[in-house]
Amino acid sequence: MFSNNTRVEIQFGDCDPAGIVYYPNYFRFFDNATAAMLSAAFAMHKRNWLDHFGIAGIPMVDTGARFIRPSSFGDVIEIRSEITDLGRSSFGVKHSLFKDGELAIEAREKRVWVVRAEDGAIRSAPLPDQVRDLLSQTK
Repeated sequence: MFSNNTRVEIQFGDCDPAGIVYYPNYFRFFDNATAAMLSAAFAMHKRNWLDHFGIAGIPMVDTGARFIRPSSFGDVIEIRSEITDLGRSSFGVKHSLFKDGELAIEAREKRVWVVRAEDGAIRSAPLPDQVRDLLSQTK
């Protein structure tokens, strides 16, 4: 399935008073890595693929992580994101975060493809065949 690598330089504001990345910030990094992966798969920026596919977004409905080693201000980390499964209207993502070439975090996400209903609410929608084809490719 499709995968992509994203590099992140840890900023001072990403860290807690102990000088390590405050754990919720990793989920922000993973959210950005998911968007970067889909942008690479679709060959367009997120704002364009949202319009192109006519969706409201890809909200996360399940997530989790296993923290192995911390990162600190100034570290450059690499996040390898890959599609793990494709459902009717959802898809799974695995993130492997590396620091100095060693696995530091393993994380997972379940995302849902959603559209906006006439009343403004969001609802799941089937993954389009084009999306399914692009995310099934091995990069």
